[in-house]
Amino acid sequence: MKTLQGMLNLSARLLGMFVLLLAGSAVQSQAMAAEPIRVGLTASLSGVFEAPGQNQLEGVKMWAHDINARGALLGRKVELVYYDDQSDPQLTRSLYQKLIRNDKVDLLIGPYSSELTLVAASVAEANDLPMVAAGAASSKIWSQGYRNVFQVDAPAREYMELLLDAAHNNAGLNRVALVYPDTEFSQQVAEGVRSKAAERGMTIVFDREYSLDRADFAQLVSGMKAAQPELVIGATYLNDSVAIVKESKRQNFSPKAIAFTVGPALTEFGDSLGEDADGVMGVVSWMRSGNVPMAYDFSFRFKEQYGRNAGVHAAYGYGAGQVLEAGVRLAGSLNRDDVRKQLGEMIFRSLLGNYRVDENGMQKAKTIFLMQWQKGYRLLVSPPEIRDAPPIFPFIPWSER
Repeated sequence: MKTLQGMLNLSARLLGMFVLLLAGSAVQSQAMAAEPIRVGLTASLSGVFEAPGQNQLEGVKMWAHDINARGALLGRKVELVYYDDQSDPQLTRSLYQKLIRNDKVDLLIGPYSSELTLVAASVAEANDLPMVAAGAASSKIWSQGYRNVFQVDAPAREYMELLLDAAHNNAGLNRVALVYPDTEFSQQVAEGVRSKAAERGMTIVFDREYSLDRADFAQLVSGMKAAQPELVIGATYLNDSVAIVKESKRQNFSPKAIAFTVGPALTEFGDSLGEDADGVMGVVSWMRSGNVPMAYDFSFRFKEQYGRNAGVHAAYGYGAGQVLEAGVRLAGSLNRDDVRKQLGEMIFRSLLGNYRVDENGMQKAKTIFLMQWQKGYRLLVSPPEIRDAPPIFPFIPWSER
């Protein structure tokens, strides 16, 4: 009897231990399931790309907040892991390596600018981890044979096509001055301008590259003025576009039209120039009134959150997050091959606009808009069917303001 009782007691203890092990395993499984999906990126919170980089990060943050507020992704929250890349390519490289090797992120979003994205893309490829490139447009990124990098913006060479069409076909402008800094994106925009201007029979009367760090804007504007262009095109960023406008006013240089990349899309452009911003055009990948989904809702909530109107760089960040999310949802897992397949094949429409990429991951469905500063506001002026207002043309001379 004692032996039987002992066996029963031992069985009971073993059963109890088994139940505890099952319970512990269940708790551990729940804990693992509850671990967030970690999305890694860098942002230029300092350096020459600070303004657009900060805006892009704010857009990514809004996407992460929204996805967590409405539930989860694959039953898990999304956690952003990010660092300040200081607008420096080598630091960007080391930080993306850190995100992958030390922080063990599940997915990547690219930094702002083609220059930084080019090095981040090489890290993503070396580690076979899918990355959605947010604010990057240089086709050089997608000519490396990479299979892990997917573009949401339009290719840089196509940025000025709408502007050149309007200038040549509608305004009859033929003499072009082209200025741009020595960055990957700007050089690609310049290549596109040369090619597309030639196709339209337009003449580039001034073509000058400069250093972002050591540019002599007085000499640059003086050279343009001597060439007597009708249209000035700057493949610029914020600080250099502001400097060109200020120097143009000082030298009383008033072409019939002035258009830049990047700078005019930022509220900081108007803050820096005040009324002198009026009449300056910008080519952008997103405008609130650009007939894209969620634009007005996004803009309203962005202003509530950050105290200013959303611009294209915030839309880059939010749209990149949406594309990444769609790829994961369609894949149904974080399996890299499955996510990569979906990002390469899916057709999608994000806040930023149409998404469809070629076999290299380069965007082939995105449209570009033309905006203009008018009476202190950034207004969409082309395409005509969705514009906020017609463009002010010609540019009002400084002497008449």
